[in-house]
Amino acid sequence: MKLKRKGAKRLVALRGATQCKNEVQDIQTQVAALYDELLCKNRLQEKDLVSVLFSVTPDLTVQNPAAALRQSGRALDLALFAVQEAVVQGSMPRVIRVLIHGYLGERVGIAHVYRNGAEALRPDRADPSSSLHSFS
Repeated sequence: MKLKRKGAKRLVALRGATQCKNEVQDIQTQVAALYDELLCKNRLQEKDLVSVLFSVTPDLTVQNPAAALRQSGRALDLALFAVQEAVVQGSMPRVIRVLIHGYLGERVGIAHVYRNGAEALRPDRADPSSSLHSFS
């Protein structure tokens, strides 16, 4: 007989993306909102996280999303990293993608978050209720 540990967790990778303007304030707002929504939908606390990786399309040049997240007072003790997204003809502009590694309860389903126009990247994973604002 296999016993289940109470509160057992598994390592997961959560994906998300948001579209934003090339403005410091919008990058800060969109990164914080994406991060908060991923944690909320997955019932995670920062103590459950391992790392946060960002990629940024080359047209977003005014702020690093990892710095934006730290400046918001979030993820102060986490490993953060940001890279430039591969340049691919016809790809969606002004996008910040995130990959968060963390420990999630065994029975909790994974919820990815695509918001603010980035739903078009993964319509199969996008939650229509997650995007209250679309990019314009």
